[in-house]
Amino acid sequence: MSDSESICIRPEEHRDRAAIRRINESAFGGAEEANLVDALRAKVSPFLSLVSTQEIDSNPIGHILFTPVTVRGSEAGTPALALAPLAVLPEYQSRGHGSALVRTGLQACREAGYYIIFVVGYPTYYPRFGFKPARALGFECEFPVSDEVFMVTELEQGVLEGVRGTVYYHELFRSG
Repeated sequence: MSDSESICIRPEEHRDRAAIRRINESAFGGAEEANLVDALRAKVSPFLSLVSTQEIDSNPIGHILFTPVTVRGSEAGTPALALAPLAVLPEYQSRGHGSALVRTGLQACREAGYYIIFVVGYPTYYPRFGFKPARALGFECEFPVSDEVFMVTELEQGVLEGVRGTVYYHELFRSG
């Protein structure tokens, strides 16, 4: 059985919080993202938080979080989410956990009625999941990021038509 065949994705549970913190600290080499995840969990609703494990009921190895963003300057009321952060313990990276988290997370977003997802991330990683440069599609990011790392995907074809503007993340991303 390959690593990817034994990956299980499930919603975060209260018992996972310490493991999620450790995953983010290890993956990012510090506490900044872990602190952000803790703060977002406490203050943002709704949010979607998933973990990956090697087997059912084992300890989390990876984590992904989706939180609401606001797109100002376009069609009012367009619900959108940000994918941030995505983290996998270093010793399990390049074994399919990140990909499984993104794919399952995007499907969960779609099932929850969210069809626009933004990410600021690696331009060599996220396009495989349908992410495209967001500025080329008429979006700006409130943060000073390069064109190639600011991306968007639509989870239902055509949902981006007529939607343009500046993407604003939760205030905790600015105060982090």
